[in-house]
Amino acid sequence: MRSSVLGRSLARMAAVLTAAVTLAVTAAPLTGTAQAHEAVTGSLSFSGEPGEYVSGGQSYSYAPETTEMFDISGPVSESAVGATVVTPEGERWSLHMEAPYGQKLTAGATYANASNWPNARPEDPKLQFSSTDRYCESGTGSFTISHIAYGPYGYISEVDATFERFCGGSTLPVRGELHARMPEPPTELVVGMNLNTTGTVDTHSGEITVGGAVTCNKPARITLTASAYQAQRRGTASGSYENLVVVCEPGAPVPWTVSFPSNIDPTASFQPGAAVLRGIGRADDRDYPVTVDTGFQSTDITLVKS
Repeated sequence: MRSSVLGRSLARMAAVLTAAVTLAVTAAPLTGTAQAHEAVTGSLSFSGEPGEYVSGGQSYSYAPETTEMFDISGPVSESAVGATVVTPEGERWSLHMEAPYGQKLTAGATYANASNWPNARPEDPKLQFSSTDRYCESGTGSFTISHIAYGPYGYISEVDATFERFCGGSTLPVRGELHARMPEPPTELVVGMNLNTTGTVDTHSGEITVGGAVTCNKPARITLTASAYQAQRRGTASGSYENLVVVCEPGAPVPWTVSFPSNIDPTASFQPGAAVLRGIGRADDRDYPVTVDTGFQSTDITLVKS
């Protein structure tokens, strides 16, 4: 009977520790849903008929090599593409094309009856084109995605598109084309973690010191959560440590250690002997709007007197 009760207690404690570690990871926000990268080659060209407001009835053409900025952006969902161009004189041109809510942009598709915020409905495509000081609060238009190619997490590798937009109440359109080729997509972040199979315990305070090492394939700040539990004759010692930040550089494992007492169920203190150590780490990918993790790790450890 005693062993059955102890087994249920350990199972419950393991579940509590697992939930705590998992929550520490899944509650972390992503770095964002959109990303922007400088185009290598391409052009943004457009013109308007005399009297058209945004273009001023003029024709323009910009390329990455002749501008201060020529960024192409898009969300992980692959639902939109944007271009931001800043001229040497400081004028900023912005283009945004987006599929109806819940849809991806499709190569070869024309999106008619496009609107912009706040007038666009979820089922409407969205189109906006403006400059630093010329912006239409409302408008309609259409755009065609002739070609679009993606890398990881919605990274736009190539895009060719045309667009036509009317400011609200105007019959004069601005028409343009966007062409862009991006650099090779950055490597996706991969992080790993291992746990040491020995640790120390201060028999006066009951505090244990445990550790391991993390790895990464590119620079990252990895946030770790570690937990441990130890079955004893009269109870179970269990504790955890959250939000240890380890600066990881590729090339060699980066060691880490943490110390903590039995702070989850403090009815028992850690003692020399066998225990279980668990851990997980997470990191934001600096090149993509995504958070990756090491996966949940668990190992039997031996605690020795410090």
